[in-house]
Amino acid sequence: MIGPKAMVLLCGLMAAAALAQPAPEQTLPTSPPASLPAGPFVRLETELGPIDIGLESVKAPATVANFLRYVDGKRFDGTVFYRAMLAGEPGSFGLIQGGTRGEVKRLLPPVKHEPTSQTGLTNKDGAIAMARAAPGSAQGDFFLILGDLSGLDAKPAGEGDPDGFAVFGRVVGGRDTVVKIQSAPTSATLGEGPMKGQMLEKPVKIVKASRIAAPLPVPVPAPVPEPAPQG
Repeated sequence: MIGPKAMVLLCGLMAAAALAQPAPEQTLPTSPPASLPAGPFVRLETELGPIDIGLESVKAPATVANFLRYVDGKRFDGTVFYRAMLAGEPGSFGLIQGGTRGEVKRLLPPVKHEPTSQTGLTNKDGAIAMARAAPGSAQGDFFLILGDLSGLDAKPAGEGDPDGFAVFGRVVGGRDTVVKIQSAPTSATLGEGPMKGQMLEKPVKIVKASRIAAPLPVPVPAPVPEPAPQG
């Protein structure tokens, strides 16, 4: 279970590493990459819309198995996204965080830490990673990344956090929902330390989390017909 002090430490580490990265000048594309993660796929149905996540079961098997135990056990149903870190324009840089938030009845044993140096994954736009205090303490809280937060990756000795935060998939649909959550009003008083100012005034409910066969395709706008030649 992640206690308040550990959460403050976690957020301090995340904020320092994240803000060390330059914010992109423009919002990144909303379409997913051509190649999808190995799967399975999970849909988070939130009050502001769905978010589809592709899991990297080959590259991060332990972390994916842990996440799926929460999904299959309905342990995420009724939880919330409670934190939104924003630097720059909405959708360009930052993260949103949600999950069990230390609610004892929902928690499962901590999962083994799978660093990005082992998985080859990275904390960049669309990534989903586990929130944690010490390595190997992650349970049921996670965050979704907007922009380049590769400062949260595992680093060589002497160059930063050697453990980093474990990435285990990425958003493959509903990025607009992630941006809506990140753009929601935050409280000026809630939260402690680095978390102050990053807690949502009204947490966004995760109504349901479930496996899906595949993410919904991103709609392609119909081409605009050219006007007929005059004369």
